[in-house]
Amino acid sequence: MVTVTDDAALRQRAWDAAASVVDPEIPVLSIADLGVLRDVVLDGDHVEVAITPTYSGCPAMNMIALEIEVALERAGFQHAKVRTVLSPAWTTDWLTEDGRKKLRAYGIAPPQASNSRRALFGDQTVACPQCGSDKTELLSEFGSTSCKALWRCKACREPFDYFKCH
Repeated sequence: MVTVTDDAALRQRAWDAAASVVDPEIPVLSIADLGVLRDVVLDGDHVEVAITPTYSGCPAMNMIALEIEVALERAGFQHAKVRTVLSPAWTTDWLTEDGRKKLRAYGIAPPQASNSRRALFGDQTVACPQCGSDKTELLSEFGSTSCKALWRCKACREPFDYFKCH
């Protein structure tokens, strides 16, 4: 007989397995850090994981889904399904504080609060993740991946990616 406590522990084990999957484009972030991992549901011996892409058409989602299935199988879950959830749409507000710190340490400026009106009027200031200076400039709306923009620090002269707000 399975108790409620056993169900909670089993769900936590499935969550932990799925949460161990890293973003293939930013390998210092887990999908839990990103807020892409939305839910884990158990139904008997079946587990379903819900994920939300960072943007529509994100090429990393197929790899992430495959890696989740592998991680769950390694954790002992034989009947795993990954479901993509599009609504509500993912937002950078879902990034964990730990994920923001990991981005900065990796050299990527984390997104600013999405409610910033400054970005709407082209008056956005992004701090350099290398030296912390706010004397930076946008070089290109597109960085190493579609979800990042390329910036340069005028103080230390280093280029860096900025994780765009969504």
